[in-house]
Amino acid sequence: MIRIAKLTDYAIVLLSHMAREPEGSVCTARGLVADSRLPLPTVGKILKTLSRAGILVSHRGAKGGYTLARSPGEISIAEIVAAVEGPIALTECSAGGPDLCVLEPFCPVRSNWQKINQFVRQALQRLTLAEMTRPLTDDLPRASGRRPAPTLVMARRGEA
Repeated sequence: MIRIAKLTDYAIVLLSHMAREPEGSVCTARGLVADSRLPLPTVGKILKTLSRAGILVSHRGAKGGYTLARSPGEISIAEIVAAVEGPIALTECSAGGPDLCVLEPFCPVRSNWQKINQFVRQALQRLTLAEMTRPLTDDLPRASGRRPAPTLVMARRGEA
């Protein structure tokens, strides 16, 4: 199963809480714990990771906490995933490192996996933190690429 790690999911939850605040607002770990209902050690770990990756800026002192390093519209989901999990790669050979798989030199599907990985990475790069703060609409394309058919509401005879 292809799955984003729980810490990455939690990171996006925390960042979406921060993104809903007015720009430049300082958020504390305890405040984010109250908003997200995540445990304080988990929140602290995620905030430090995101700060090291340059997604957050850490502020020290009595009024310290964290702020987004850029506007939510400039932070991609791909950047968040990579900060928490490392490079986005569906298979070992998609990560780009040399000699990660013994089958690599003669693998008949390597280029296909790399193409799939590229599509996933591009989709995550196009999706921003700002978009994650808004609810989805029903007119989004489905996996098939087709939009859902409009729902028909039928009135009973005699009703208008």
